[in-house]
Amino acid sequence: MTPSPPLAAENTGLWEQLAGSRILDLSHPYRVGMPQSPNHPPFRMLLERRHGDMVRADGGSAANELIVLGGHVGTHVDALAHVSQDGRVHGGLEASSLQSHQGFSRLGIDAFSPYVGRAVVLDVAALHGVSTLEPGLAVTVDDLRAARERADVDIRPGDVVLIGTGWSGRWAEKDVFTGQSGGAPGPDAAAGRWLADLRPTAVGAETIAFEHIPAGRGHAELPVHRTMLVEEGVHIIETMNLGSLLESGASEFLLVLNPLNVAGATGAPVRPLAVVPA
Repeated sequence: MTPSPPLAAENTGLWEQLAGSRILDLSHPYRVGMPQSPNHPPFRMLLERRHGDMVRADGGSAANELIVLGGHVGTHVDALAHVSQDGRVHGGLEASSLQSHQGFSRLGIDAFSPYVGRAVVLDVAALHGVSTLEPGLAVTVDDLRAARERADVDIRPGDVVLIGTGWSGRWAEKDVFTGQSGGAPGPDAAAGRWLADLRPTAVGAETIAFEHIPAGRGHAELPVHRTMLVEEGVHIIETMNLGSLLESGASEFLLVLNPLNVAGATGAPVRPLAVVPA
């Protein structure tokens, strides 16, 4: 992918600007039993060694843990290798020629360049006058256009575009959040194409899948993933915690996005940070 563009040269007072800003964590904490897609291995953490299990001669002791999780559990970034169509991944490459038990030789998450740049959030929930969109509601092109006009922002090539649905507020409702029965709000196929045509570096949202998930359908079809990852080479950020960002009212901000550098992985956890004017 194209490296993140450098910060604008005219920002000579960058540090002075940042000094008056807030840093918002756009991730959910990792905990055993947290909501996740049933398609991926769950998060597990075990305190492998506890204080007192081994004590040094000077009385010192240490504790440490064993962590196991899938690359698409919790707040994470999808690599371009994550999805294929008719056996081919982004660029028309044959998926079978790139994959092995050790991961992907190309298009893995290690190919993602750390992003420090402009991001825009389109608050569709606020557009509808609610704090949280209903389960299974399709976010349409008209919704995105209206949310952009409401925020009075433009979207430039290379930006990261986030969709606010308020779904972060349902994180504690595991059965609801996963959308397996009642569905989850997200962009429909046409909205995904509209976003891709704006040429963003990445798109993201609060739900487990950056898709419109109708009630009772689960993840039977993922047309937006196909558009973004396979056809256009746009990364996807999922299971974001946008609550504090939406409450701030900020529509554009500086985003720091740097997923774990796992060689050949189809996705990896990330802790996105938004720098928002106070």
